[in-house]
Amino acid sequence: MSEGTFGNPQVIEEEVDILLIGGGMGACGAAYELGPWLEAAKAEGHDIKVKLVDKAAMDRSGAVAQGLSAINTYLGDNDPADYARMVSNDLMGITRDDLAYDLGRHVDDSVHHFEDWGLPIWKQPGDEGKSLLEGGKPVRSGKWQIMINGESYKWIVAEAAKKVLGTARIQERVFIVKLVNDKNDKNRVAGAVGFNVREHKLHVYKFKACLLVAGGCVNIFRPRSVGEGTGRAWYPVWNSGSTYAMAAEAGAELTMMENRFVPARFKDGYGPVGAWFLLFKSKAVNAYGEEYLSKPGAQDLLKPYYPYNKAAVTPSCLRNHVMLNEMMEGRGPIYMDTVTALGKLAENMTPKEIKHLEAEAWEDFLDMCIGQAGVWAGENIEPEKKNSELMPTEPYLLGSHSGCCGIWVSGPTDLGAPTEELHADKDKIPGHLPSGWNWGYRSMTTVKGLFTAADGVGASGHKFSSGSHAEGRICAKSMVKFVMDNKDWKPELDTSVDELITEIYRPVRTFLEHKDYSTAIDVNPNYITPKMLQFRLQKIMDEYVAGVATWYRTNAKMMEVAENKLEMLKEDALKMRAKDLHELLRAWENYHRILAAEAHMKHIQFREESRYPGFYYRMDHNYIDEANWKCFVNSIYDKTSKKWTVFKRAHVDIVPKPTPKD
Repeated sequence: MSEGTFGNPQVIEEEVDILLIGGGMGACGAAYELGPWLEAAKAEGHDIKVKLVDKAAMDRSGAVAQGLSAINTYLGDNDPADYARMVSNDLMGITRDDLAYDLGRHVDDSVHHFEDWGLPIWKQPGDEGKSLLEGGKPVRSGKWQIMINGESYKWIVAEAAKKVLGTARIQERVFIVKLVNDKNDKNRVAGAVGFNVREHKLHVYKFKACLLVAGGCVNIFRPRSVGEGTGRAWYPVWNSGSTYAMAAEAGAELTMMENRFVPARFKDGYGPVGAWFLLFKSKAVNAYGEEYLSKPGAQDLLKPYYPYNKAAVTPSCLRNHVMLNEMMEGRGPIYMDTVTALGKLAENMTPKEIKHLEAEAWEDFLDMCIGQAGVWAGENIEPEKKNSELMPTEPYLLGSHSGCCGIWVSGPTDLGAPTEELHADKDKIPGHLPSGWNWGYRSMTTVKGLFTAADGVGASGHKFSSGSHAEGRICAKSMVKFVMDNKDWKPELDTSVDELITEIYRPVRTFLEHKDYSTAIDVNPNYITPKMLQFRLQKIMDEYVAGVATWYRTNAKMMEVAENKLEMLKEDALKMRAKDLHELLRAWENYHRILAAEAHMKHIQFREESRYPGFYYRMDHNYIDEANWKCFVNSIYDKTSKKWTVFKRAHVDIVPKPTPKD
């Protein structure tokens, strides 16, 4: 087979049983868990072939790439039912209890593995030498969070996954850009295709089952960081909506794509605030030093959002809602009161202990967001002497952090409603889950053979790093079962390899055909650069679909404008150029971002209420409508007609929710 050239790649075809797309925590969890199940299958005479494909390198791939200072989901002595209730309340009542509860009862096992593999987990005084499994008590920064020294967190987890899977089963630096349906069953995936980002090679995979865990979506909205700060974002910039876009094109049902996360973070550097709020007990204050969230006016502002405003912890979006109100009424900037917090903690400390405390304040950033430490240093900020500004970021689409957009998946079969009345309902199926919540294989999408985890699973947020890993492990077992149940099935692609090459390398051929038309390579009437196209997408979403430019506000008329502009953008996207493999990568990230952005807009357009005040506002329906809209908003994309069908799915509380006390 000859070596390929730019625009005429070498084609490498491979058939496996299971393909893992991505290299983050979900993929690493699946890779690790597959080991014993593959051995068990082999003992029965079934040699299941597996391949993991990552567009980067597993050691530093995914949302945990830079490291973390805390594991945000560790139950310990907590009840999985309470975890499911917390997830539901923080996401304003609309989540899949079955998925959250199932994750809650499995997640700790992954954390115990992390510690066994070498991840340093902080322990309480006297327990420093004990592991969690030996009864060591972790230092908790909150009910669900434990502190770690996590700069090498991802490296440790990836190493374990690679040892189990073996390097021969791992292909790095290959960007999977399209799933291919089966020729004989349009509701089934049979293959995937992508290109090497370092060499002129096109990879075509056929499989029986696929785990799509390519992260959430960043940079569809114009970031707050511009100029020399361009490229800074809170979530990893390589998360380009590939999970949502590829699943949608394959025909999978999406859910809650109207949901987004708008974290309040340290201004300009996007530094984390969790440890400051929870571990250091710091408070957010307005420009006049007032703890605005506890003011009587803030409580009045939250009254329309009953019962969510009565939770033990105010939902993330409502905390943003109050912060935004403070700024819009002229009481900004908002600050993290680091001076008071560190001062109180230091009152009974020795000078050595105070120095250690100050080191921990810096380490919170050095573990996971070095850029924020750079901002502090550049602005002469010593946190014990000077407070730092907070600011809500641009919106992000994700399903593993404090958001719940994603793909509709099959739930566990052994969880169900607790009442006989619900069991007897004719719309329920065995397993007692509501109809349409389970179809036999945990975490399989509505497309046969297509599984997802982590950011991919919708209606089930607050998994974070440990939960994403655990969910990947759950998928591994499901996929092995699916492959064994379909061991005689042979995949056939519904699209030829030549057609796939033509589509994937269109930006390359556009460039090669027109590059000599002008003397300036970036100025050409026949093509648009990926960078310029992304700017256009961000401008549309920012100004019309509730970005920072409008203080997260939109309405039906604004979204009509967005709809028209996105249609034109999709047409112009076919004229994107790629002058090298890096630009081809950027072009395909843009294709995925546009589809994810369109799904987000369509869902907000369909849901006629403001379910997440503080994250976005439908100003023409600026209220929560429990009677009509406490439901899932789901959608299906038709890749032939390029049209969306958006619809409601009924919401059911599987875990009982207590009535809050006024």
